[in-house]
Amino acid sequence: MGKKGDLSDFERGMIVGARRAALSISQSAQLLGFSRTTISRVYKEWCAKGKTSSMRESCGRKCLVDARGQRRMGRLIQADRRATLTELTTRYNRGMQQSICEATTRTTLRRMGYNSRRPHRVPLITTTNRKKRLQFARAHQYWTVEDWKNVAWSDESQFLLRHSNGRVRIWRKQNENMDPSCLVTTVQARGAGVVVWGMFSWHTLGPLVPIGHRLNTTVYLSIVSDHVHPFMTTMYPSSDGYFQQDNAPCHKARIISNWFLEHDNEFTVLKWPPQSPDLNPIEHLWDVVERELRTLDVHPTNFHQLQDAILSIWAKISKECFQHLVESMPRRIKAVLKAKGRQTPY
Repeated sequence: MGKKGDLSDFERGMIVGARRAALSISQSAQLLGFSRTTISRVYKEWCAKGKTSSMRESCGRKCLVDARGQRRMGRLIQADRRATLTELTTRYNRGMQQSICEATTRTTLRRMGYNSRRPHRVPLITTTNRKKRLQFARAHQYWTVEDWKNVAWSDESQFLLRHSNGRVRIWRKQNENMDPSCLVTTVQARGAGVVVWGMFSWHTLGPLVPIGHRLNTTVYLSIVSDHVHPFMTTMYPSSDGYFQQDNAPCHKARIISNWFLEHDNEFTVLKWPPQSPDLNPIEHLWDVVERELRTLDVHPTNFHQLQDAILSIWAKISKECFQHLVESMPRRIKAVLKAKGRQTPY
């Protein structure tokens, strides 16, 4: 058996134990899987020095960044997650007698468990919104999957013809993906592109409605009356359904609220906490559509082609996909409770 590395104290102890049990060198080698030379050497060292720990001195070049230097490097990372390798090296070398190069910085960071990653994009949650998210989670913490099956989820999303690759990178460890210093907050905003509105429930995918470049109160009222109403009355004829919408300004307009009040005997509008896309499973369906758009052999070159591609992808989303998302709701609620209303990994 070839040598894989220095033996551990436990392995050396097994060798000594086998020899003291009157096993021959060959028998010990066959039993433990080590070479005869190794068995002989370890047992001789034990007989001569009475130790089973490795006596070999450390080899190789001495590390330029010791434990104290790693603590210094860690403080630099905590102070600025977005610092480049060059910036970290420059800051580390300030006031140090022995300077290091960028290659050493990279090696040290990897040894410490840091890697360059793109930060998670999460909604900006104020203190007030955090309390409302926590209240919603507490009010629904005992809802089962069967309860969530009665909810119809809705949202609008924007898809662009071209995407920017200019994204920041940060230094973080594997378990720091949701650390506040490793996040990039976002706010809802619209720009040039195709905007669509969609809805679904555990039972089926609902309609996907192209709405051009902007959703206003007039357009949303027609969507509610032409699409939401027939969907809810068909899926939930017993009037036990809940309709979910976020807190976009056009959703909260007086004319929209009055329309829902006129139909409150047919379904209930779920009171939704602000800035909570992590609680809305339809956000993951938008991700599915986005990924499929990026993998098309022929990419859309105009808004009409983009709209047709979005509608085609939406119609092909599997039932298992959106049902699995609804079934994740109890876990999402627990995540919000655990985060005390802050951002969650969803």
